[in-house]
Amino acid sequence: MNNKESDEYLERLWHMKENGKDSPSDFQSAIGANYDGKITDELFAEGLIMAADSGRKICLTEKGDERARRLIRAHRLAECLLQHVFARNSESGACEFEHIVSPEIVDSICTLLGHPKECPHGMPIPEGECCRCFARTAQSVIVPLTGLAVGQSARIAYINCREDQRLHKLDGLCIRPGVMVKVHQTYPAYVIECEGVSVALDKEIISNICVWQENKGHGPAEGEAAGGPAHGRRRRRMRFGKMFVGGLLNMIP
Repeated sequence: MNNKESDEYLERLWHMKENGKDSPSDFQSAIGANYDGKITDELFAEGLIMAADSGRKICLTEKGDERARRLIRAHRLAECLLQHVFARNSESGACEFEHIVSPEIVDSICTLLGHPKECPHGMPIPEGECCRCFARTAQSVIVPLTGLAVGQSARIAYINCREDQRLHKLDGLCIRPGVMVKVHQTYPAYVIECEGVSVALDKEIISNICVWQENKGHGPAEGEAAGGPAHGRRRRRMRFGKMFVGGLLNMIP
């Protein structure tokens, strides 16, 4: 069985679950004209999908749900990476991504992006182990600008905003990925310095601006001993994630 084709079927069933659909006819419609009953039979044989309610429903088994969750998580994180970091909207790139990366790389990218909850289309990103352990064992290298204190500076990683008008406004103020910003004031409004110019913005807009966090002078996350195994794993994960993203940047024209 072609793994990419079977994965596509599992993803369609995941989407159906999100939309509250579970009939065999809904499943065939979701696949479209290329629906192949043999692939469905093989998924049944492998214990990845099952029928329920006397055949009136088709759904993922526990095994199939876990596999589909990994695929959906990788796909939606790839969309975030391409949209927010590379400023590209590439559905095909995200589709390829989900089939070629390991869960460890997916977790590294999730950590680099600050454990996003939604993809650029507003769909939920399934939680990973790195998200569940984030509070006690990890520290994101990308944080909202609201996480900076007065006097701190950071480089903008991406702007999490779907409104073109707002993006154009920020771009006109030179607030864009790659630019250094410094926080001068946080109350009653945020005042940041960008390209030598001070700009006042409300907290809602500021919270959409994500920056690369500098960890100089910061100790390990709570519960970790400096230099301990968990701390070392986290640093290696971060390092590898940065190398992976850097490689992708060199590959994209």
